[in-house]
Amino acid sequence: MKRAVNFTARKFLTNLMDDRKIAFVFPGQGSQAVGIGRSLSQVYPVAKETFLQADDILGFPLSHIAWEGPDDCLNDTINTQPALFTHSIAVLQVIHSLNLELVPTYVAGHSMGELSALVAAGALSFSEGLKLVRIRGELMKRSGEISPGGMAAVLGLDIPQIEQVCLQVSTATEIVQVANDNCPGQVVISGSNSALESVQPMLEQAGARRVIRLAVSIAAHSPYMSTSQEDFNKSIASTLIKNSYVPVIGNVTAKPLIDADDIKNDLQNQLTHRVRWTESVKFIISEGISDFIEIGNGSVLSGLIKRIDHNVVATPLGSPEDFQRLENL
Repeated sequence: MKRAVNFTARKFLTNLMDDRKIAFVFPGQGSQAVGIGRSLSQVYPVAKETFLQADDILGFPLSHIAWEGPDDCLNDTINTQPALFTHSIAVLQVIHSLNLELVPTYVAGHSMGELSALVAAGALSFSEGLKLVRIRGELMKRSGEISPGGMAAVLGLDIPQIEQVCLQVSTATEIVQVANDNCPGQVVISGSNSALESVQPMLEQAGARRVIRLAVSIAAHSPYMSTSQEDFNKSIASTLIKNSYVPVIGNVTAKPLIDADDIKNDLQNQLTHRVRWTESVKFIISEGISDFIEIGNGSVLSGLIKRIDHNVVATPLGSPEDFQRLENL
């Protein structure tokens, strides 16, 4: 039976009044851990209902995978992305149910988190967003099988230097490029396995403090995802995406998006282009916002934001303990 849980961004955004200017940010892949959303669902019925609705929509027990694992099942990108997305929307539901006075001036999401941000902004429904997130994970996994590759974190080296070395290594058939500009001193590159092996010693020679291969088997945000681009474009075209109620900072443009067509273009291009997270956060700060709330699991984005600008406040909000600390402020 379909569960009657629905996140309505218009009501969420217009019923709450607050003088604080804040931004909501939503994590992407890499923030998952077995047990994601379990304690939140044990304390807040609306969070549990959100996970159970996700089970109904997807037709399999995503809640069990999120809450009980095992690790290899949750870490499969086709499950990771829907679990993170569902948890973020569950957190939004709890905020609404508690009548907390939190109204974002901007929303942004890291990679897959952009889809969570679109739900918060009213551009996408939970049901439509969840289906698209699942398809996105399936297509990215398929591309990884067709064009094997990987990713690596580069620490302590500026993007222009990283780009220069990547260009030296890349050929017409073996490519490596910047995938995520996470924060100063932390950049993720993506490419073929052979290109990644070749680029590592060159980056270290150029001054990188460390180059760490990540435990992923796909080259996200690179041309190696292009084998799924056509199918992903079709999926976006068939998804109801509306103009947003609040600006969404696009991963590709690092600029505010409101128009539905602009949002769709950013989502499409995101598959093969870098996540401009540092630029996105700097834009939000330039708009006079120094208060960020990370809606979802963990505190990865909060850490990155503080490294981008140590003067801002970044607060994780994803567990009952986080809500208790927030209410006691």
